[in-house]
Amino acid sequence: MRFAVTMKRQPRLSPRSNKALRTVSIIGTGSYVPEKILTNADLSRMVDTSDEWITTRTGIKERRIAAKGEDTSDMAAKAARKAIEQAKISPKEIDLLLVATATPDMLFPATACFVQKKIGATNAACLDISAACAGFLFALEIAQQFITSHTHDTVLVIGAEKLTSITNWTDRNSCVLFGDGAGAAVLRHRGSAHGVISTHIGSDGQYTDILFMPGGGSRCPITRENVDMHLATIHMSGKEVYKQAVTAMLNAAKKALDQAGLSIEDIACVIPHQANLRIIEAIADRLGISSDKMFVNLDRYGNTSAAAVAIALDEANRSGRIKRGDYVLMVVFGGGLTWASTILEW
Repeated sequence: MRFAVTMKRQPRLSPRSNKALRTVSIIGTGSYVPEKILTNADLSRMVDTSDEWITTRTGIKERRIAAKGEDTSDMAAKAARKAIEQAKISPKEIDLLLVATATPDMLFPATACFVQKKIGATNAACLDISAACAGFLFALEIAQQFITSHTHDTVLVIGAEKLTSITNWTDRNSCVLFGDGAGAAVLRHRGSAHGVISTHIGSDGQYTDILFMPGGGSRCPITRENVDMHLATIHMSGKEVYKQAVTAMLNAAKKALDQAGLSIEDIACVIPHQANLRIIEAIADRLGISSDKMFVNLDRYGNTSAAAVAIALDEANRSGRIKRGDYVLMVVFGGGLTWASTILEW
């Protein structure tokens, strides 16, 4: 059974304050990727693969690798500082800090708490969101709900991953896919601007076994034996993931469009999850949208999970790819299974 929820902003009253619900906009974005580049040629010297094999199957040419001692929270903090700077706010104005990640610094405390300390967001409540590759849009919706209801005013949302720390570098099918990085956005009510127009989030726990990491939790605590068995790394059934990803992302995109009262022709830019070029092309084809409206950067970064859409959003923003008044569709898919879509008026 699939469970999902779709929201469209309505001019209702907040049950907490009897004030009209507020619209929510992104007022600043930021991103960070590590300096070290791992190319397909580099990988061909590590496992039985080639640049041609990787490129034709994934569209990925290179990915970024975190430096020794560079944690998820370090990358998250660097992206956050850029978003805060662009938003022209002080870190102390942030009253909620959300980090979407599948690779936290530790199981606890939350990686968000480490980020809080590093950026000086001393007035923020902090928590992590675990929704795999869909985490950034899940966190965006959570942030949006808190702002519309007047519970919080300024929310920092971050997607950050150090996926290379849980990659099985002996598995030629999966080790070519993943990279490290972080993206961030500052959310706040912005006058009469519409901002977030519609959101659809959903999950289907029947497919927990096609994209997961079996080791590291209470079910399978880390031991020397299961580390040697690569249980503390990503396990993926590639063909099934592809099939489910295309279906879930396509349905999520259509539901967000329906709720917003928009057609795909109204969308100026689609930012899909940066996992595989074949998935992106399939989504574009089935939505009936031209490839030039799809923002793609996975050739440079690979799949950075919860960070992927966040990094792409910042790059689209800073490059002028999206402009004030544009409708932007973001759509993602991740382990869980989880999926989400968001339409913004920029």
